[in-house]
Amino acid sequence: MPDTIELLKARRSVKPIEMTGPGPTAAELETILTLGARVPDHGKLVPWRFIVFEGVARDKAGAIFADLFKVKNPGATADQIEVERRRFLHAPLVIGVVSRARPHVKIPQWEQELSAGASAMNIVTAANGLGYVASWLTGWVAFDRDVMDKLGLATDEKMAGFVHIGRATRPPEDRDRPRLGDIVTRF
Repeated sequence: MPDTIELLKARRSVKPIEMTGPGPTAAELETILTLGARVPDHGKLVPWRFIVFEGVARDKAGAIFADLFKVKNPGATADQIEVERRRFLHAPLVIGVVSRARPHVKIPQWEQELSAGASAMNIVTAANGLGYVASWLTGWVAFDRDVMDKLGLATDEKMAGFVHIGRATRPPEDRDRPRLGDIVTRF
């Protein structure tokens, strides 16, 4: 296993269109999901859950996206609809992270939502630690209530995002990062 600090320094998001298979094995997927569940969770509320899309499930999700996109965008071209149909087909594995934050007497919903975000980041980091690349994305499919309903989310659940996992088709490029002097203050 790579050193944790070096892993975090080297981590890069890779666009799903720049991913290929093979994806994680069943044992690796179990590790990724187990680590996704090992995040700060004040009150042990488990304010998140996961939806795994692999194999034909990616096609099934794509059909939902394409059909809803066509209805919501009557002027959409066949090419635009096809982009939506293929949304989950580039990476061999996509994990949906569902936020199920609920009112609680002591733990604010915002804190529960942050826990779901931590879960998504742990999934990204775990995938990278196993030698894969990953990208945590949202897009309209993460915020559209009709999509959420078709994916089986309860009315009080939201998508924290979709983590696409695969192998890079080319070396990942870095991007500019903020200078600490621009984002750090001392109190």
